Amino acid sequence: MPKRPNILHLFTDMQRFDTIAALGNPVIRTPNLDRLCEEGVAFTSAYTPSPVCVAARCSMIYGQYPMHTKCYENSRMPTDERETFMDALARAGYRTHGIGKCHFTPDRHALRGFHAREVQEEGGAGSMDELARADYLRYLHEKGYAHICEPFGVRGEMYYMPQPSQLPAADHPTTWVGDRSIAFIQDRKTKDDPWYLFSSFIHPHPPFTPPNPWHKLYRPALMPLPIVPEDHESLLTYVNRVQNRYKYRDQGFDRNVVRTMIAYYYACISFIDYQVGRIVDVLEQTGQLDNTLILFSSDHGEFLGQNRCYGKRSMHDASSRVPLVARLPGRFEGGKRCDHPVSLVDIAPTFLAAAGTAVESHDPDGVDLREVLTEVTDRKFVFSQLSLASNGMNAMAQGHRYEPVEDQEAPEHIAAYSSYMCVSREWKYFYSAPDDREYFFDRAADPNETRNRAGVSFVEPHLSRHKSALLEHLTRGGETAGIDRGAWRKFPTREVSPNPDTGLLIQDYYTPWAEMELPDGYGDR
Repeated sequence: MPKRPNILHLFTDMQRFDTIAALGNPVIRTPNLDRLCEEGVAFTSAYTPSPVCVAARCSMIYGQYPMHTKCYENSRMPTDERETFMDALARAGYRTHGIGKCHFTPDRHALRGFHAREVQEEGGAGSMDELARADYLRYLHEKGYAHICEPFGVRGEMYYMPQPSQLPAADHPTTWVGDRSIAFIQDRKTKDDPWYLFSSFIHPHPPFTPPNPWHKLYRPALMPLPIVPEDHESLLTYVNRVQNRYKYRDQGFDRNVVRTMIAYYYACISFIDYQVGRIVDVLEQTGQLDNTLILFSSDHGEFLGQNRCYGKRSMHDASSRVPLVARLPGRFEGGKRCDHPVSLVDIAPTFLAAAGTAVESHDPDGVDLREVLTEVTDRKFVFSQLSLASNGMNAMAQGHRYEPVEDQEAPEHIAAYSSYMCVSREWKYFYSAPDDREYFFDRAADPNETRNRAGVSFVEPHLSRHKSALLEHLTRGGETAGIDRGAWRKFPTREVSPNPDTGLLIQDYYTPWAEMELPDGYGDR
């Protein structure tokens, strides 16, 4: 019986699809991701099942779309008995280990199929008592960094202000994930049982905080400006307007600030690429490289000023399309490019097929990426869904006080704030319920999505086919609260408050050791 492969799952947070040099970006430097592309297979039409952190990761680990997980935002993951792919791998004899950001909810320290985790999550630990479970923060505390209150960057008002990390490169959160991954791989080189390692980086999620000297790797004056069509406002959805407000980015457009954002964002990715190279090198040095399935991807993208938008949560490619590269001799090799649409829900079936096992609690919605590559499957579409219903920034942007209540989970309330997407090789269709508006893009003729073709009579048959496929997909999954007699159900349209100070982000993620009291006379009024 052939030896089952190890699995190295390299994962980033908020990395756009177009940020790998080998796949066409002429500015960014990613020599180690380029190597994976040259030795493996790049899936160039990969999409997230939900363009936000928790929901995307939830769909990935269960291999299910949000209509089945019922996780549509940074909200609660399932707490029933269904298996993750890590559960299935562990049951099949794999040693499963997680390093870095998992973003599990409601318990951020849950294992969900991992034998063990080394925790690095955004924000603080909540208390000194909890510090024992926050591995990276404990590492910083033991190294004498008690003066740093926000080791992942200053958020709130500074969320989208590029900023050099307060930590040196050797202790940066990205390096820590690289170091711990290398330690795990070296430890496993003498073990007989196969392993699954999730190496998950918080970056390039904002704040964009590369360490010195990486923050000078790219100079803003040499960065390309984001794509902003003349009629870009016609492309915006309610989600875009909420996020621009929430993140202090809707009161003007500064070219130099945006180019600095791009420079620091690229620097974060290049610093991750450096860690990827270190990890792959140790696989090679320990003789494990060619018996390890390496898969690199991200949970969703980032607008970076495109369409004068920022953040995620949108179905535009800048937010919903992700990089996805796989390498394993005999399975994913040869420097191939595959433009069939794929999804993060395909990752679970891919890993399980390579390991010769399966989840027992449910049938995943995805398919093995090997079947997509070899065209064994005739699947034409992948899908995505997000709802702002349970997100406090949604209420705040409308000028309401957010108070979680039971009806936030009502299907009709979820549907009223949902966006739904269907993608094929040629076209992309999505519908925004808060706007009651359709969007349709020609992926070949307009890859930057500068013109919404919805309403153009010449493409109506294509739009109808994608809309029907999306409605049928949702109906099969029981996600029908937003559907009325075979069409989209009408909900009240939503607007962001005209007050520019309404709905701004307040997110003070401090370390548990931070002393935040000011002297008398300097505190809050």
